[in-house]
Amino acid sequence: MNRTLLIGATGGIGNALLQALRDRGADVTALSRSGDGLDVTDERSVEDHLGALEPGFDAVLVATGALEIGGRRPEKSLREIDAAAMAEQYALNCIGPALVLKHSVRLLPRDRRSVFAALSARVGSIGDNGLGGWYGYRSAKAALNQVLHTGAIELARSHPLAICVALHPGTVQTALTQRYLFRHPSVAPDEAAGHLLGVIDGLKVTDTGGFFDWRGTAVPW
Repeated sequence: MNRTLLIGATGGIGNALLQALRDRGADVTALSRSGDGLDVTDERSVEDHLGALEPGFDAVLVATGALEIGGRRPEKSLREIDAAAMAEQYALNCIGPALVLKHSVRLLPRDRRSVFAALSARVGSIGDNGLGGWYGYRSAKAALNQVLHTGAIELARSHPLAICVALHPGTVQTALTQRYLFRHPSVAPDEAAGHLLGVIDGLKVTDTGGFFDWRGTAVPW
């Protein structure tokens, strides 16, 4: 990944990915809302920022997303579903990465390996859901997985060496997860970044359209 576009570079995992990539000597174009005004939920913003870039990226990594938006915690029951809150979850966790994918296709080379990877979450797996709850976040991540799987099919027609995947980073010690760390083993952002880059390095073209965790293990849809 000599030339990488990193979206969401100021978040917990995004910043760790940025540092890890730079330590590798990669040429990183880092974009974020707080640093550059990129709003992934606004197509004009995505189009303007990505449209200003020259093609030829080896990788586009999307590290945006949020579990709590506007101070709203994940729903524990159907009674807590709120239409506006759910729409915000979809806008940030699904539609945002979808817009980045739409406008980054032209940035990927057609004649060599490239990777488009977006951070998803294991709770977006329908097959792995045994606890319930978290309707908005779960549903938005499940929808993101479908976007990436479907996008991979289309991308393969024009970019046969491209790999498009969803990645679950594990439970990472960031502001996104601080209320929930007691429930699962967690890792520091720099460790998570190392795991994710290792998975990306090992991806093959036949893995495109897949959903993988931080160990490189396929996650059930």
